[in-house]
Amino acid sequence: MVIWATSEPSSQPEHVSSFACNALALSPEARKRHFEEVAPALLKVKKSTRELPDGYEFEFPANKETYQLLTEWAFQERLCCPFLDIGMRFDREGGPLWLLLTGRPGTKEFIKEEFARAMQ
Repeated sequence: MVIWATSEPSSQPEHVSSFACNALALSPEARKRHFEEVAPALLKVKKSTRELPDGYEFEFPANKETYQLLTEWAFQERLCCPFLDIGMRFDREGGPLWLLLTGRPGTKEFIKEEFARAMQ
């Protein structure tokens, strides 16, 4: 027997984080590594930036070391900036690795301001 269940849309409002980084979401050790080691290492190897309708994507070399740094950065960044949609993709045929940062209206402006060094 198959039972189908449907649910009514929740009347509870969805939690929406403010456009502010919560650096306290990371331990002091994780925060130090995130901002003083991982982010600067990624900035050194970033190849380009593309503007998207709702954010930006950043091009990186598609090697194991960069992928490991990028996944570590993304995992920590989602804790301190939960309003971001964070994605990564590899282009086919050995193409580059891309980090996508997007989100709801206002996210693009936040990224442009807070990630100014990465935009260069």
